[in-house]
Amino acid sequence: MSVKAFELVPAVERLKLLGDKTKTSIECIECSGKNLYIGTSDCFVIHYLMEEVTQSNGKVTYISEKQNHKHLALRKPIRQLKAASALARILVLCDNVLSLLNMFNLEPILSGAKAKGITSFTVNDNPRHGDAFSIEIATCAKKRAVQVYVVTEDKITFIKEVAIPELPMNLAVDGFCMCVAMETQYILVNYETGAVRDLYPVSSQERAPFVRRIGKEFVLPGPGIGVFVTPAAISERPPIKWAEDVHGVGFSYPYIVAMDSEFLTIHSILDQKQKQTIPFQNGSIIGDFEGKIFVASSKDVYGLIPLPVEKQMFMHIQQQGGFIKFGEHQLIEAKEMFKGGKLDVRELICLFPNLLPSSSDFTRAVPFLHDYADINQIVQGNPERLQECRAFLLDYLEEIRGSESSAGSRMEIDTALLKLYASSNPKKLNEFLASENYCSLSDSLETLNAHKCYHAQGILYRIHGDYEKALNIWMRIQDEELKDPSFPGLEYIIQFLAKLSDHELVWRHVEWCLQKDPELTVKIFTERPEDEPPTERMRPDTIIDYLHAYPTAVIRYLEHLVFQRKLEKESYHTHLAVLYLNEVLKLRENQSTQGHVLNLARTKLRHMLQQSNLYRVQVILSKVKETDMYAECAILYGKLEEHDKALRIIVHKLQDYGAAENYCDINSSGRDLTYRRRLYQILLGVYLDPMEGKKDSLLAPAISLLNSETADFDTVRVLQLIPENWSIGLVKQFLRHSVENNMHLARTRKIQNSLSRNENLQVKYQMMKQRREPVYLSEERLCQVCNRNFVEPKFVRYPNGVITHTYCARNKTICPVTGKLFSVTKET
Repeated sequence: MSVKAFELVPAVERLKLLGDKTKTSIECIECSGKNLYIGTSDCFVIHYLMEEVTQSNGKVTYISEKQNHKHLALRKPIRQLKAASALARILVLCDNVLSLLNMFNLEPILSGAKAKGITSFTVNDNPRHGDAFSIEIATCAKKRAVQVYVVTEDKITFIKEVAIPELPMNLAVDGFCMCVAMETQYILVNYETGAVRDLYPVSSQERAPFVRRIGKEFVLPGPGIGVFVTPAAISERPPIKWAEDVHGVGFSYPYIVAMDSEFLTIHSILDQKQKQTIPFQNGSIIGDFEGKIFVASSKDVYGLIPLPVEKQMFMHIQQQGGFIKFGEHQLIEAKEMFKGGKLDVRELICLFPNLLPSSSDFTRAVPFLHDYADINQIVQGNPERLQECRAFLLDYLEEIRGSESSAGSRMEIDTALLKLYASSNPKKLNEFLASENYCSLSDSLETLNAHKCYHAQGILYRIHGDYEKALNIWMRIQDEELKDPSFPGLEYIIQFLAKLSDHELVWRHVEWCLQKDPELTVKIFTERPEDEPPTERMRPDTIIDYLHAYPTAVIRYLEHLVFQRKLEKESYHTHLAVLYLNEVLKLRENQSTQGHVLNLARTKLRHMLQQSNLYRVQVILSKVKETDMYAECAILYGKLEEHDKALRIIVHKLQDYGAAENYCDINSSGRDLTYRRRLYQILLGVYLDPMEGKKDSLLAPAISLLNSETADFDTVRVLQLIPENWSIGLVKQFLRHSVENNMHLARTRKIQNSLSRNENLQVKYQMMKQRREPVYLSEERLCQVCNRNFVEPKFVRYPNGVITHTYCARNKTICPVTGKLFSVTKET
C-alpha cells in the first residue's frame, strides 16, 4: 500500500445540509456535473450547486450552495435518485414508486409519469435500442421479476419483464445482460431472450447483497472478497480481498473503492492489491458519478479527490529517500521523509524480523522502495546501532498510532509495539494493553510467554474477552507458580471480579479469594457497578449465606448494606448487631486483648445500637444483661423506652453524670417539649432517690442538672419533688430561670392571642363591608357560569363580584370564572 490515490474532502457542510433537523438523515445522493442532489429520510429532495476549487497550495476543496428543495408529501424516505441530464429530469424512487422531477426547479412532471412496485433501479449506460432523447432503466420489482422501462421527458414506458426464481434485491445492467442479486443467489439474466444463469450463492455473512458494473464486468461481493464476472459468466481476473462487511463500491480507473463500516479501502484492478485505506466511520452510501466518487454517512457528504500521478510519484520518491536516510542512520531525516511520503509503516516494520504478525497479508511495494533484506544488513552486527533503530521504530509507531497514517495497519502497528515493549519496558507494556488495541492474539501470546510477561498475558486475555484464562494466569501469579513483579497483587483480581458481569465466573473464584483475604474479598460484592441489573445470584441474602464461614467478611458486607446502601431490613440490622456483640464478647474473654482494640470494637457496637432503630432489641439485651457492659445496656433500655432503668445504670453503675444528661438530650431529639421534660424529670428523680446509696449523695449532680441551661423541666413538678430541707440558695438559679421562662411564655401567648383577635376583627370587618353592599338581582341578570337567568332569589356572590347560581358555585374559595383563590379563613 505505497500509493496515496485519493484524499477525502467534505462536499457539503453538515450545518448547511441539515441545519437544526437532528433527526433527518441522508438516504441517497446523485451528482450530475456541478449539481448535487440529496434524498433524505423525511422525504425531501435537496439540490446543491457544487464547485471544485484548487487552492494555491494545490489542495482541492468544494464550495457548495443550496439551490432548491422539494418535499414529496409522503412520510417515506427517498430511496434512490438518478439524474438524466439529457432529459433535464431527476428519477426519484420513494415508497416503491418511480417518478420524475424537473432537474432544476424540482417540480413534478405534470404528465404524471410513474412506475409502481419498484424496489430499486439502475440506468443502462449501454442500451441496445432507443434514441438520444430517452434512457433505458432496469428495475427490481416487488415480485419475482426484473423489468425494463424507457424514460422520456414526460413518460415512463414499460418494455419487458423477466421472471426470476426469487425476489430481486439489487441489480446492474450492460446491454441485454442483467446481473441480479437475489435473497440467496447471484444470477445473470438476458432480458432479450429471457435466459437465466446461476452464478454463486449469497454469503450469509454479507450485510446486504449488491452488484456493481465496472466497464464490461460486474463486481459482486463474496465472503471477504470482490469477484469479477463478465456477461458471459466468466471471471477473467483474480478476486480482490477486502473486509467481510463491505456494502458498496465505487470505481475510478484503475481503482475500486470498497466501503465497510469503518474504512474506505482502495484497490487496483491491475494487480488486485490494496493501495490505500481511509478511515470513514458509519459510511452508508458510495457511488461514482461521471468519473467522480462521492461517499456519505447519515449526516455528511464527502468527495474522493484523486491525486495527480506527479504527486504520487513525488511521495514514492520521498519514501525511497527515507529508506536511504534510514540506511545511513540519519534517523531524524528518515522520519520526516517517511511522514511526508505517507509511508505504509509496514514497509518499515518488515525490516525487523518477527515483528510483523503471522496473520498479516502485507506484501512489499512493487517496485521495491529499498534493497535491504532486513535490519541486520543495515546495522552490520553493531548492537548499539540495532538498539537505536529499534528505539526509532518504537518512537515512530507511537507517534503515528491512531493517526490517518495508521489506517489499515492497526493490527501490525499494535502487535509490533507489543513485541517491542515486551523486550524493553514491561510497565509500558501493561499500560498499552490496558487500553484499546488491535494486537494479534496468537503472536502476542507467544511473545509475552517468551518474555515471561505473565500479567500482560492476563490483560490480553481480558481485552479479548477470555476472562477465565485471564483469572487463571493472575491466580497462578498470586500463588507464586509464575513470577511477574509487575503484577499488582490480590486487590487487582478482586477489582476485576467486582466489575465482572458473568456472575457464574465470579462465584467460581470467590472461595479462592476468601482463603487469601476475607475482608478484601468482600469488595467483590460491595463495589459492583451501580447500573448492574439485580440477579438471584447477587441477592444480599445469597451472599450473606455464602459468607457465613468468614465472620469478618460477613461483618464488612452487612456494614455495606446497613451504612452505605442504607437497606432498612430488620434481619440485616439484627445480624450486624449480634456479630458486633459477639466480637466484643470474644475480645473480652481473651486476656491478651489490647485495650484500644476492645474499645474500638465496643465503640462500633454502641454506634450501631444507638443509630439503628431496626434491630431486635430484646435479642441483644438478653445477652448484654448477663455482662457488665452497662453503657450498651443503657442504650438498649432507652430503645425500649425504659428510660428509668437506663438512667439508673448510667448514674449508679457508670457514675457518668455528663453521659446521663447527654442521654436525655439524644433521646429527646425530635420529640415534643412534654417528652423532653419527662426525661429530665426521670433523671432528677434518679438523683434524688434515696433507695440508691446514701440520701443526698447525688446532691451535686442534681443541683447541676437543675441549673443547666440545656435541661427542661415542669417547674411545679420539680418543686413537688425536691426535699423540703433544701435551702432557697440551692435552687435560686433554677427558680429564677423558671420564672423568666414562664414570664416569657406568658407574654408570647398574650401577643399571639392579640394578633389572633386582631385578625378576627379584620375578617369580621370585611364580612360586614361585603354584606352592606347591595346586590341587585333581576330577571334579566344571568349567571356568569352557565349564562342562564336566576329563577329564585338564591345566589352566590364571590369577593371579586362574580355572581352565580348556588349549584354553579362548586367551590366556595375559588372563583369559577377567573380561577382566583380567596382566603379560606372561616368566619368566627
